[in-house]
Amino acid sequence: MKQKQLVSLLESKNIVVPLLFFKEYKKLNISLEEFIFLMYLKDKGNTFTFDPKSMSEELGLSIKDILVLISSLTDKKLLLIDTFKNDKGIGEEKVDISLFYEKIASIISDEVIKDNEEELDTSIFSTIEKEFGRTLNSSEIEFIKAWASSFDSGVIIEAVKEAVLNGVSSIRYIDKILYEWSKLGIKTSEDVRHFLNNKNKEIKEKEPVEVFDYDWFDDEDE
Repeated sequence: MKQKQLVSLLESKNIVVPLLFFKEYKKLNISLEEFIFLMYLKDKGNTFTFDPKSMSEELGLSIKDILVLISSLTDKKLLLIDTFKNDKGIGEEKVDISLFYEKIASIISDEVIKDNEEELDTSIFSTIEKEFGRTLNSSEIEFIKAWASSFDSGVIIEAVKEAVLNGVSSIRYIDKILYEWSKLGIKTSEDVRHFLNNKNKEIKEKEPVEVFDYDWFDDEDE
């Protein structure tokens, strides 16, 4: 699809191009021409009968160009061509672009994970390094990433503070704390504070009461 044809297509057809798709299309490893063609297909619905002749007439492209674009996008696993029989028993082909939506969804999901990891880098990592007074090594970073997939960030921070309070600057010690908390059903920082408050209260209640040893007999003799 030449640039002039591409401009003509955008001018003559009411093709909706979502900004999100436009921002992410390069990650699909496709050309701009293939992307615009995909948007043209998108406007036809998720599935529709494959009619290269009508596509050729609508887009001002040769049937050969249409087939090349379809073949390329099929090879890149962005659409499927299925064969089926119509009501008259005649074999027809159907275009299915659901793979395109799945790929876009995967890209967006990866972006969200990346953003979360960056947020994790600036919060949990920096907090632990500050508490430990040193830089974390690669194995420690992997431990923390594993925690982030199972624990709320607030719980991790509370576990770090608990370890430091006990005079231990060890990732494995924190890992043990998190494991014990998970067995107790602790899921949020509020759960942690409630648990620690109860624990401290129990410790205070178990502390022995100091009894003043007074010799009453000696006092009477005086």
